[in-house]
Amino acid sequence: MKEGWGDVDAFDGSCQCGACRYEVTEGQALQTVCHCRMCQRATGNAFAPLIAVETAHVTWEGMPKLFQSSNLAQRGFCGECGTPLFYQRLGCGEIEFMVGTINSDFNYSPVRNHGAESRLGWVLGLANVTERETFFDDGETVVSHQYEHGG
Repeated sequence: MKEGWGDVDAFDGSCQCGACRYEVTEGQALQTVCHCRMCQRATGNAFAPLIAVETAHVTWEGMPKLFQSSNLAQRGFCGECGTPLFYQRLGCGEIEFMVGTINSDFNYSPVRNHGAESRLGWVLGLANVTERETFFDDGETVVSHQYEHGG
């Protein structure tokens, strides 16, 4: 077993609109969080929660578009809705899915932080910030247009 990798059950995921859907068979995976500037820009967020699996365990329905973000890596995204789906180092035989694209309540347990030199200082304090559930003060109801797994 590769260092940090552990057993995971099969899981599936998709983009927001459902045009790109994937399935991953059970096997080994590496669960990480990347704080590098490239992941921050690619996700439009402070960090990227990722789960790496071997590409041989992945099947697609609707292929994502690819952007070669560096000389070493490419990133997959939905060409319809723009959802960032994965990071992939060129030629390594692995793909790292954005955890937010997984359809189920996946038991995500990252084992390491990558790109720690670029971690934004405020990220460490998030556990101490007041929480609330999603709602709008004006009482407006949200009607999602996102793909519903199993729907």
